Amino acid sequence: MIPTKDKKARENEDWVACISRIREAQDEAAFARLFAHFAPRVKAFLMRSGADATLAEECAQEVMATLWQKAHLFDPSRASAATWIFTIARNRKIDALRKQKRPEPEDLPWGNEPEPDQADVLALQEESDQLGDAIAALPEKQRVLIEKAYFSDLSHSEIAEQTGLPLGTIKSRIRLALDRLRHAMK
Repeated sequence: MIPTKDKKARENEDWVACISRIREAQDEAAFARLFAHFAPRVKAFLMRSGADATLAEECAQEVMATLWQKAHLFDPSRASAATWIFTIARNRKIDALRKQKRPEPEDLPWGNEPEPDQADVLALQEESDQLGDAIAALPEKQRVLIEKAYFSDLSHSEIAEQTGLPLGTIKSRIRLALDRLRHAMK
């Protein structure tokens, strides 16, 4: 009987080798092995986390396409192959849900609308100025990540890809920055 830990380590080595072959030689057979193993598991994972079957299927396809296109970004010293793939899946689901919640152009109001109350306009302008000052006062490492996340609408994983920073560092810096902004806006 093979201990579970040894079996998982060997299995991960196989998946890492497949990803390496994709990265180095666009090996379609290696991709087919990864796809056959991970695509149904990713879909099931997404459905268990609340996605409907259609969204889960679309996200699973996108995850596998991302694996093919971005195999060069995988670092086996930072995560197992499965962890990397399921992290991509989680982030794709978040991105898809964000897109679903955006109003469609036909949902946006058009035409004559009553003018907003001048006091509301001034209050909003003051609040916007205060927020701008608070963002400018953040340490640069935090400010840059806040701008990428909220002004450029990038996911944490996309920021990690752009900056080369670990995902945990990005999340920590954004969380600290948001705490500072909350205090500044009180």
